[in-house]
Amino acid sequence: MIFGEIPLAEAVGARLAHGVRAEGLSLHKGHEVTEEDRAALAAAGVSTVIAVRLEEDDIGEDEAAGLIAAAIAPDHLTFTPSATGRINLHAAVNGLFVVDRAAIDRFNRVDPAITIATLPDHASVMEGDMVATIKIIPLAVPDALARKAASVLASSRALEVKPFIAHRVGLVATELPSLKTSVMDKTRRLLEQRLHPSGSRLTAEMRVPHREGDLASAIRRAAGENDVVVVFGASAVTDANDVIPAAIRGAGGVVEHVGMPVDPGNLLVLGRVGTVPVLGAPGCARSPKENGFDWILARIFAREKPGPQEITGMGVGGLLTEIPSRPQPRDLRAPERPLSVAALVLAAGRASRMQGSHKLLAAFDGEALVRRTSEAALAAKPSRVLVVTGHRAEEIEAALGGLKVDIVRNPDFAQGMSTSLRAGVSALGPGCDGVAVMLADMPHVTGADVRRLLDAFAAAGGHAIVRAVSGGKRGNPVVLPRSTFSALLQLEGDVGARHIVESAGLDVVDVEIGEAAHIDVDTPEAVVAAGGVLRD
Repeated sequence: MIFGEIPLAEAVGARLAHGVRAEGLSLHKGHEVTEEDRAALAAAGVSTVIAVRLEEDDIGEDEAAGLIAAAIAPDHLTFTPSATGRINLHAAVNGLFVVDRAAIDRFNRVDPAITIATLPDHASVMEGDMVATIKIIPLAVPDALARKAASVLASSRALEVKPFIAHRVGLVATELPSLKTSVMDKTRRLLEQRLHPSGSRLTAEMRVPHREGDLASAIRRAAGENDVVVVFGASAVTDANDVIPAAIRGAGGVVEHVGMPVDPGNLLVLGRVGTVPVLGAPGCARSPKENGFDWILARIFAREKPGPQEITGMGVGGLLTEIPSRPQPRDLRAPERPLSVAALVLAAGRASRMQGSHKLLAAFDGEALVRRTSEAALAAKPSRVLVVTGHRAEEIEAALGGLKVDIVRNPDFAQGMSTSLRAGVSALGPGCDGVAVMLADMPHVTGADVRRLLDAFAAAGGHAIVRAVSGGKRGNPVVLPRSTFSALLQLEGDVGARHIVESAGLDVVDVEIGEAAHIDVDTPEAVVAAGGVLRD
């Protein structure tokens, strides 16, 4: 392939290395210049183009990508059409993506012009997920090079998706007085969610005392009725002769491995009763966040047989995101400084349903609602309190006179709540670890309520989302960690932070504060019902 600046008179048949735009003419990169293109470019005053000419043994980028893709066994994979030298590979089923790193390395070392990038080995994937992408860097490559690269993939099973197979799963859980029934119920629900992608189902749950004999009997019975047995212990495993491994042996099984170099997930136990795998789940598997238990479960559902060799090879990449709610976090160092958490009171809305009155100026126990809410924020003793104003800002700010709050004016308040969140978060500064978002129209939220939320946030190390609930039903206020700030700054329209709470992938800690979490005042009737007196 010959690359360079070509006189326009010689450009017919060449492929553009850079797009060209001139007087309504737009030719994209890779376009093969025609005689009509040449005439149009000349008329537009273009005299040269940056282009490539293919030599006799060259093939175009799309042809090269297609030749390489054809060398990959298509089982449980789909391929996009080649475009700009790229073909993407997607999983055709829910399963386990398995890749031979050595083969992929050999492929990528054939020539820098020919590349493939993949997901990590043994990544769990859902149908439709992209697992790899083939990319030819230049506009053309020698045919021999493309064939050499293709032969690497053809000579080995370099990558594949092993489909998940549905399994019958039995759950055995041990009980101690210190373990709440609600925690065990939640554990069962989370396990059922983990089984869903593979089509597996939980056949039954047995709850027995945390004693070797009782547990051994339950494991023996569960292994006789299921394809996999999962044991959740009420107490963590601390030794190869602890209750769970001892019970596996007592059930006639063998313990293959205790512990794993994946964190969270260190305390996993892997055993078998006959051919049935028995997993002693680590405590972190009570959380929905990814941990070592998920890795072993996925391999089993893909009909692999993980053992000590596989488990001990999981250390590289095995340091996963910390689960804030863990009783014993891995980082035991004292924090270098106390958490800095601000309170953000949103008071910029137009109160469009108030028929001319302003709800935040309504009197509750003789003072304006916005002042009452801001005083509750101050009483919780956050690092600072910011109040975002907008509609009738002067009156709102006058009602806050004398309070030690920082006013943030939102000139875009008419575009919805997201603009107030963005304005407030932008004003927090670099040293803020989290923010308690408060709605100014919630008259019964107290300083003690907000303090409980802040304490829960501190107990989670400043990494969890903390929200107020009433009877288990979500409400407000909500405390958001710094890791969510970038998402908050991208919100648009009349929306709050609910989507971020639900999609951030962080632990969510619920704090019960009673009916105050649900009572806001959006109408004149609601103001009166909540004990307020309307003002203009």
